[in-house]
Amino acid sequence: MENRELGRKGEDIAARYLEQKGYRVAYRNFRAGMGEVDIIAWSPEGCLVFVEVKTRSADGFGGPEEAVNRKKQSQIARTAGAFMETIGYEGEIRFDIISVLLSGGQPEAIRHAEDAFF
Repeated sequence: MENRELGRKGEDIAARYLEQKGYRVAYRNFRAGMGEVDIIAWSPEGCLVFVEVKTRSADGFGGPEEAVNRKKQSQIARTAGAFMETIGYEGEIRFDIISVLLSGGQPEAIRHAEDAFF
């Protein structure tokens, strides 16, 4: 499975996972400038959540969430700011990371790190 297909599959799994937990997915793959946020959703408590999804077919080089370094975090935060400006939102926000590990194309593990950075 090529990287783009792997990433899309992981994002689909993460979106379904969030919806099952009571989140309302508002936007997927929001782009602004040089940045992108994989999933933007409203938590059951009404918080606007910006979710970075990392998908791997093996856990051998550390967990997928470890790929979200400071540079990537800053890029996500800038893109989140652009989204909030677009919709005129000034309320509570959170940055989460969802890691999806696939085995044979099927989810083996899903880890959801809430309030993962900033």
